[in-house]
Amino acid sequence: MSKNTSKFVASFSGGKDSMLAIWRAIKQGMVPLELITTYNIDAKVSWFHGVPDELLMKIRDSIGIPINLVRTSGDEYAANFENALKKAKECGAEVCVFGDIDLEVHRTWCTDRCDAAGIEAYFPLWNESRESLVYEFIDSGFKAIIKVVDNKKLSPEFIGSLLTRETVNKIKESGADMCGENGEYHTFVYDGPLFKEPVNYKINDAMIFENYTLLDINI
Repeated sequence: MSKNTSKFVASFSGGKDSMLAIWRAIKQGMVPLELITTYNIDAKVSWFHGVPDELLMKIRDSIGIPINLVRTSGDEYAANFENALKKAKECGAEVCVFGDIDLEVHRTWCTDRCDAAGIEAYFPLWNESRESLVYEFIDSGFKAIIKVVDNKKLSPEFIGSLLTRETVNKIKESGADMCGENGEYHTFVYDGPLFKEPVNYKINDAMIFENYTLLDINI
């Protein structure tokens, strides 16, 4: 069977699902051109996962794939994401890879952005078992810590935990979704089969913001 050699960009949050989707696409023969990471111009960290730009650049250096930091407010988020896709298409990108699993509203948003830019949306993890995907991530050798916890859905005691089989089983036992697809938690991936070397990081304080516990990390 012939390989899919499409050139792609990927929506990259810094977390486990987007990383696994990128890893799968590369294993399928697809060629990465760049990763698109949205950056909150007010908070000075990436949207949703809260990763500072200096750590994102460390990831870029270790995995050898350029990262396009799309600096944006919330109001201009969709338009700026579309503009990044249009520029990527001009540079040869045919596909944008996303790490969404089964939330239809997320798939629709991503597909709409790609349609507007004239690029194909691809979801390598779509409709697979959440449990099997989080185990695949861990068993493939990726390493991540829990960076953000929604305190309404998961105990903040998990903040800063390494994402191991033991950790995800404890999350499951607590009654939360072990993959965090419903926003229970977000991760920061710092090592794995795509990395030439681990990304070193320093843990500072854990902060409470509204209903979330956020782990402050930097280089």
